[in-house]
Amino acid sequence: MFGLGGSFPRFLLLSAFTLITAAATFSQSSIDDIHIIPRKMSSGAIPATSHVPSGISVIHSSADLVTVPVTITDNLNRPVTGLDQDNFQLFEDKMPQEIKNFSKEDTPVSIGLIVDMSGSMANKIDKTQEAIREFCQEANPQDEFFMITFADSPQLAADFTNQPDDIENNFLLTRAKGRTSLLDAVYMGLRKIRDARYPRRALLILSDGGDNHSRYSERDVKSVVREADVLLYSVGTFDRYVTTEEEMLGPELLRSITEVTGGKAYTISNIADLPAVTRAIGAQLRHQYVLSYRPEAKPEKGKWYKINVKLRLPKSLRTLLHVNARAGYYASTE
Repeated sequence: MFGLGGSFPRFLLLSAFTLITAAATFSQSSIDDIHIIPRKMSSGAIPATSHVPSGISVIHSSADLVTVPVTITDNLNRPVTGLDQDNFQLFEDKMPQEIKNFSKEDTPVSIGLIVDMSGSMANKIDKTQEAIREFCQEANPQDEFFMITFADSPQLAADFTNQPDDIENNFLLTRAKGRTSLLDAVYMGLRKIRDARYPRRALLILSDGGDNHSRYSERDVKSVVREADVLLYSVGTFDRYVTTEEEMLGPELLRSITEVTGGKAYTISNIADLPAVTRAIGAQLRHQYVLSYRPEAKPEKGKWYKINVKLRLPKSLRTLLHVNARAGYYASTE
């Protein structure tokens, strides 16, 4: 136990996970079967008047109630549990907000696994399989999963199931070959997860390189990610010595599309670390706080509102803890 003293509660630091070093032949569906329409402009740009590329139905936060999943971790990447509502402060565009609902229960999550199966993954298959197993073993028994694998194009390798063995068995039917359509795979995952059973939703991306074969641009993906009410986590298993511009930009690409959601991007140079990282992510998903508030001022439809979550704890403790929460939301246009 880690005592906070005074009027503050005591909280538990869960079992340690190793601190991460810095910083398809089988398919059931294709990207087009999921009804994602690629951009048609050769420049890759989207109209200035549009937040989202055509063909994507995004999830807006309700103007009446905004829900904010929050993960607290320590310097060793372990989830911190046992905090209460009084230990949190919520701000929208720097204005304090009253927390209307607070939960720290382990509720089920709908999870999409987005797994790189490009040619460069050929010597990483065993550890990737182990990483998927470790992640699923950490899950709530009621969690549901689907899996998208990607190389030259993304493919739905396993539809929604609450049997983790189904995910692993379908992974074994894939083969590593081709290039890396990472952005297309994330797009497809965001579309697919709209069919999820549970309101808590997350994507876990496993990749060893930057994108070099997608029809969608980074801007396309970022636009949809900012509007989707989905947590994104990523683990980049990048080689120490990269040879292409795409590989050099890979870590930043993953970071930019994950952290705005309240998730986290991990970068590792040793594939042996991958299972420990995915298990740690699984633990974080099971030990989240969920805060809800009604904005003090009536939101303007379609406007982006920035969210900030702070801890109300002694400064000596705040410096040891890390807060991950969604960066903001778009007011509903519906």
